[in-house]
This record gives sequence, structure tokens and C-alpha cells, in this order.
Amino acid sequence: MGNSQPTEVQAERNGRVVAGRAFERVSEQLADARASTVPTPGQVGGRVVTVIPHREPGVEETMLPSDSQRTLAAVRQAAAPVKTRQVGEMLRVEVNVWSKLEPLRGRLVGLTGRGRLRKMPDGRFTTCL
Repeated sequence: MGNSQPTEVQAERNGRVVAGRAFERVSEQLADARASTVPTPGQVGGRVVTVIPHREPGVEETMLPSDSQRTLAAVRQAAAPVKTRQVGEMLRVEVNVWSKLEPLRGRLVGLTGRGRLRKMPDGRFTTCL
């Protein structure tokens, strides 16, 4: 006999090699997909901005920029829907300075647009269930 291994054993070994390669490819694809959900800085109008991911399964709050995480925590900490000024006070923003409060309002609206917060008809913000 010229071949010491039966054909079935060789076929099984080849199958395992192919399966191992397929597993490696799928693992790499999953890693790339996970990496793409992390917010990455981009440029809009010459300014560096961070894209905030939409609220969906698999996108954890920890993937948000730290200022967005703090903003969500402040809204969540409130016992009722809050105005931008109240969130600013919780975050120790100079609420009497328009140029300090307006970016916070923009962040709240941005988090609302991404499904992270809800804006009430009277302009107050609350968390989504």
C-alpha cells in the first residue's frame, strides 16, 4: 500500500484545515465590524467632530464620547425630565454663559436624534426606556 492513511482520515484533516481558515476569516470580519462601531473623529466644515452611534443592539453606551456619557448620566440622575440649564448645572457648566450652554443643548439634541434621549414637547429632556 502506497498511502499509509485512509482517504477518509485525509478528507477529515482537510476539512478541519478549511474550517479553521473560515473561522479565522469570520473572526477577523467580526473584529472589523466591532471596531467600526466605535466613534471615530471626522471633519465637518474644517472642524474635528465625533460621530455618535445610533442606539441599537450591540452599541453600548461606553462607545460614546465621554462628554456624551456624562450628559446621559446627568439626565438619568434627574428624577424628572430636565431643561438644558438643569443638565448644565449638574455638569457644572457656566449656565449663564450662552456660549457654554449652547453646545450642551446641541449635545442633548444630538443624543435625542440618535435615540439615546427623548425631548418632551416643552423642551425638556428625559431618558429613553
